[in-house]
Amino acid sequence: MIDASQVAAPAATAPADPLDATRDPAELAAWLRLTETPGIGPVAARQLLAAFGLPQDIFRQSYAALAKVLPERQARALLAEPDEALAALIERTAAWAAEPGNAIFTLADRGYPPRLLELPDPPTLLYAKGDVSLLRAAAVGVVGARSATAQGLENARAFAQALSAANVTIVSGLALGIDAAAHDGALTGPGSTIAVVGTGLDMVYPARNRALAHRIAEAGLILSEYPLGMGARAENFPRRNRLIAGLARGLLVVEAAAQSGSLITARLAAEQGRDVFAIPGSIHSPLAKGCHLLIKQGAKLVETAADILDELGWSRTPAPATRTPRTAARAPAPASAPAATAAETALLDALGFDPVDLDTLCERTGQTAANLSAQLLALELAGHIERQPGGRFLRLP
Repeated sequence: MIDASQVAAPAATAPADPLDATRDPAELAAWLRLTETPGIGPVAARQLLAAFGLPQDIFRQSYAALAKVLPERQARALLAEPDEALAALIERTAAWAAEPGNAIFTLADRGYPPRLLELPDPPTLLYAKGDVSLLRAAAVGVVGARSATAQGLENARAFAQALSAANVTIVSGLALGIDAAAHDGALTGPGSTIAVVGTGLDMVYPARNRALAHRIAEAGLILSEYPLGMGARAENFPRRNRLIAGLARGLLVVEAAAQSGSLITARLAAEQGRDVFAIPGSIHSPLAKGCHLLIKQGAKLVETAADILDELGWSRTPAPATRTPRTAARAPAPASAPAATAAETALLDALGFDPVDLDTLCERTGQTAANLSAQLLALELAGHIERQPGGRFLRLP
């Protein structure tokens, strides 16, 4: 855990303001020089902040003073003038921070999210785009599979929508699948959503979520610890996950395989003292195995958003909207599936709610594979079932 008083200026008597971010260009330049100087990692940066105070004070130190805290090579790197690349990054970042809706929080800012200060390694800088008041809102993280089932996507969207209606903010990672569905559902209510990303905020990854990212920037918040220009790197995303867990009071895993990044996020949440929730699924579904494993390990099984609200001690009563309604910005809801015929209903009954292959359906119904294939295609087109990998079919509620 980081004590912000080690790096902050003397505390003011006024209450902390979530809008309080670093705006002074000279201060921002010093923070960027500290965090982006080659060879100075986050551990070294925190050691320097603890020893000398704010970055501008660090850069006033002599080599001898710095060498008492850092190895000689790091001390010399810190005293060197910024090279062209770093100077250009500082200039570009200052211009970005001056744009409406953008903010950069440092460990010394009163607006820095207090929950992230509980981390053993809080980001030195946080780049924010959108409504920064959400950083202190009641929040639940939602994570899960990128290659989610249709039911998993619907669950993520429905849970997020219900939580947002109760003025809970949804925190997720802007990935395909469960993340995107959760963000979409959250944008319908007063709770809104925070997208924590693993790139610089001048980039969108994955590109398919560009429209969603724009909606979140307008009605929610996008957050990153990475500088402008940072592309998608594999090592960034596990670190991103600790922020999703850290910002939330609890974490919901919607769908996850037995070997899944969502399980890492759940472990991080548990280590941070957050409640972990999981939605159960079919014992035959690979994407339910991770959730079942979490439940065996002590995660709370949930069937509705009300289960989460009750566990966290939050009201189920929808709070009045305090921001502009977002229903117009939400993607159009899919049309309801047409009613099934009697023959299709009989086939749906034979399917049940566990994935079933064609051979098993032939045994259950006594029909030929050709007849069943035609009926299954009709049910799939009507939105009653989903075709899954391995030639199996899943009935949708």
